[in-house]
Amino acid sequence: MESGAGKHWTEEEVKALLSVWSEKNIRKQLHGTLRNKGIFIYIAKRLQELGVCRDWKQCRAKYKNLKYEYRTVKYAHNSGDVTKTMKFFHDLDAILRYEPVTQLAAEENGRCSATETQLHTSPATESVQ
Repeated sequence: MESGAGKHWTEEEVKALLSVWSEKNIRKQLHGTLRNKGIFIYIAKRLQELGVCRDWKQCRAKYKNLKYEYRTVKYAHNSGDVTKTMKFFHDLDAILRYEPVTQLAAEENGRCSATETQLHTSPATESVQ
């Protein structure tokens, strides 16, 4: 399967990316690292083994785009708009559901500090909180 810089990702390529991304060690590394070029080089190599020829920059761009689109749809659903949807939403939901997100919280002295919160929780845990 030949893929160049300007080519759109096929459904099979996205599925391969999601399968690598869904691995626990990959998710953990992606969450905890700001400079993640090495992780995406590894992901690109893994995709090559699966027959997907994409470089690390393409993998990172697709990862970021999928994550952005997922969060947009998730926010719409949480706001009551269930008409907004995307392909692979359920796959991404399984990957990203419990991913902690760093948020800035204002402290008493006026400075901000980073705090980790659960981005998505199940309805059962929401009622407990």
